Formats: sequence, structure tokens, C-alpha cells
Amino acid sequence: MRVYAIADLHLAFCTPKPMTVFGPQWAGHPQAIFDEWRRVVRDGDLVLLPGDLSWAMRLPEAMQDLAPVASLPGTKVLLRGNHDYWWPTASKLRAALPAGMLAVVNDAVRVGNVVVCGSRGWITPGFEPLGADDQRLLDREAERLSLSVQAARALRQPGDHLILMLHYPPATPPYPANPLTRVIDDARPDLIVYGHLHGVNPERAMRHVNGVPAHLVAADGLKFRPRLLLDTHA
Repeated sequence: MRVYAIADLHLAFCTPKPMTVFGPQWAGHPQAIFDEWRRVVRDGDLVLLPGDLSWAMRLPEAMQDLAPVASLPGTKVLLRGNHDYWWPTASKLRAALPAGMLAVVNDAVRVGNVVVCGSRGWITPGFEPLGADDQRLLDREAERLSLSVQAARALRQPGDHLILMLHYPPATPPYPANPLTRVIDDARPDLIVYGHLHGVNPERAMRHVNGVPAHLVAADGLKFRPRLLLDTHA
């Protein structure tokens, strides 16, 4: 099984929202996502989708965006992003998701020999400290990530790969430790994926957290082609 990731699809089939207003790198969106996906992903592969999937405000509208993604090859694992306002409770979401779509919500999922955990994350301190409200939200997301890591430990079997998903990057330059990185240090996943940052060359973004490889997979930075993270048969 091959594992891919792509974040920030920003789909809007119900109420069209041209992404080119955010820069020329979005030319061809969203069709380019579907074309590139079909070029590289095959049935039996796993695709991680760490957030900002749909501009919809309500679940029924979001399902119009998720349905064409569900029809693409591979099993998909979803995570909430900061723009996924449509995201309901875990039970409502899982009842609505099409076959082949899973979601991480304060827990973890196992597909083949890969266990996936994660949380949305939040902005993190960098050169400047966070305000009280942002610190509270960051602490809450770290608690959710910790719950997800605990669930992953219960699912993980010998030989399994552990992947940790975030929507926000795990740290901010100059990359001081924060509540998220402390959970990551304890979890020691095989790799981390995150999105949220647009117009950024993934090769120049944060590429590790204390030795754990980290991959920026925002769609525009990948030129809309899902990024291959690992091949479990290699």
C-alpha cells in the first residue's frame, strides 16, 4: 500500500469560489486536483486529507464537495481544517461519509499496516508569544492530539507505521517547543503531515520536528498532485 497526502482542497461545488483570487498558483483548480490524483493514486492506496476540504458552511453542502473526492481511487482519511465550518460531530460525520472515507476526530484509524492520528492544531508561538485566547485554543488542540495519540497506541500492532496529521504547521519560526511538539515528542510518529500554508515551497517549509520528518502538503504547493509519503511494501 502506498500512502499519499494532500491538504487544502478548498472545494466549492455548491457555491463556486474561484481560488485564483488567492494567486496564479491556483490556476486550473479544482479540476487539476482530480486529474493529478488519478495520475498517481490507485485502488488500494491510502490518501490523507489534513484539512480545509470544503468552503461549505453546512454538512449537506459539504457532501457535494466530498462526493467527487470519494469517487477517486484509494481510501481517504479526513481531518478538520480551520475553514471546515461544516464539520459536525463525529457521529454525524461518520454516518454521512461515503464508503472509503474515514475521519480522525479525537481518535485514530488503522488502514492496513498504517495507523493515522492527529488534530487540527492551532497557531503556535514563534518570535512572539501567543495571546491568552490563542494559547487556550492551542492547549485544547494539544489535548485533542494527545487523545488521538493514545487511541493510536491502542490500535497499533508490531510493524505498523504511525502517521500524525495536523492542519496547522506544528511550530512557527524560530520553532520553539510548544504543546503540540511536546505531544509529538512523546508519540514519536514515523512522519508528520500538515497543510494550511499557501504559496510556500514545501521543500523550504518546516521539514522535521526533533528528528521526525514533517511534510507540508498544501495543494497549491504540490501543484495539486498528492504527495507520496511512503510505500509500505518497499
